[in-house]
Amino acid sequence: MPNWLAGWRPHPAQAVVGGFALAVLIGTVLLLLPISTTGPGGASFIEALFTATSAVCVTGLAVVDTLTYWTPFGHVVILLLIQVGGLGIMIFASLIGLVLARKLSIRGRITAAAEAKSVGLDDVRGLVRGILRITFTIELVVFLLLTPRFWLGYGEDFGYAVWLGLFHSVSAFNNAGFALFSDNLMGFATDPFISLPIAGAIILGGIGFPVIMQLRKEFRKPLHWSMNTKIMLVGTGLLLAGGTVYILVIEWTNPGTLGPMDAGGKVLAAFFQSVQTRTAGFNSIDIGQMHSASWLGMDVLMFIGGGPAGTAGGIKVTTFAVLFFIMVTELRGQSAVNIFGKRLSRAVHRQAITIVLLAVALVMAATVVLMLMTDLDLDKILFEVVSAFGTVGLSTGITPTLPAAAQVVLVLLMFIGRLGPLTLGTAIALKQRPLLYEYPKERPVIG
Repeated sequence: MPNWLAGWRPHPAQAVVGGFALAVLIGTVLLLLPISTTGPGGASFIEALFTATSAVCVTGLAVVDTLTYWTPFGHVVILLLIQVGGLGIMIFASLIGLVLARKLSIRGRITAAAEAKSVGLDDVRGLVRGILRITFTIELVVFLLLTPRFWLGYGEDFGYAVWLGLFHSVSAFNNAGFALFSDNLMGFATDPFISLPIAGAIILGGIGFPVIMQLRKEFRKPLHWSMNTKIMLVGTGLLLAGGTVYILVIEWTNPGTLGPMDAGGKVLAAFFQSVQTRTAGFNSIDIGQMHSASWLGMDVLMFIGGGPAGTAGGIKVTTFAVLFFIMVTELRGQSAVNIFGKRLSRAVHRQAITIVLLAVALVMAATVVLMLMTDLDLDKILFEVVSAFGTVGLSTGITPTLPAAAQVVLVLLMFIGRLGPLTLGTAIALKQRPLLYEYPKERPVIG
């Protein structure tokens, strides 16, 4: 090994990015195997790369029909990629370290903490174990709810019903959106015994592990809840309710979506689709038949996404909330941003603004590139781009028809969206050099 390489130690953010890239590579190789596909010759490179990236980044966008194109072996590979990607590569590596060596190195604790957005290293082992316990408990509960319904309610063989329950419980909690039905979950649009457990798992996975862990310990002590927990609970509730009403109002009479359903079915389907904008890609109605105004509203919800340190993507509810409270503070002429009785750190202001500006730049750039590559309408392209960046997986149906180069653009967006623009930027910056001086202040005219 060269001397320069032997002394190189990756930054925690670089380790996270490298881990995800390695997982995508391994998944691509496995899906390229002839045993992974039902047809002769195996999958093409772009089909395998796109599917592996979508699974590891828990997105759910697909260029082929998951049910018919991939074999049971391919389905197992996709399921494992979803689980590993949802847990986080460094969390998964920490699990292996705990199992094999029963301890974590300092660097392992740092990288695990960086990926889990932990603020300290005091009990990273406890953090990893807590994340695993939460993940497998919720997936088990949803599995136990779905399996009997597939078996007794829809006449599936018991063994296949078990597989359907397992696959969809893992896909739901990890906000992946992969389904083993050619029409995704449109056949269960008005079935609360399928829709509600899946929606519940998506919501829990999307609010983030820190929120779940605090609620588990201090559910009856709301005064002890952190600012992050309060923002996530209030923000998630408002966005879910707002999204449900928005979709319900616009799609109520649409014959291609909610129109043929009764009132109860319309409410359930609208709520289910609002949940999906938390960055899960299931659909119980035909997204391609929705009104363009619905797509635009869903673009906003998908761009916001879910919670930090969870399985969701987007800029995160907390980032959106921070910008909202900064705006309110400025409009009121106040000097400090206060949220739920706590003063917000000024460093968080810069982080939120940086994340949003980078995200807007990425979405705009990708949209322009896809417009130059295709002759598709702007609303459909924008929807697909935001869905990829937010690791949502909802689609108007154009992704399989895009040229290979455009699909590669979506692959990059899914990868960046799962890691977060700020994490990826930190990983690329090999050195962080503190400035030893400051420039004089000057204030430009704003507005």
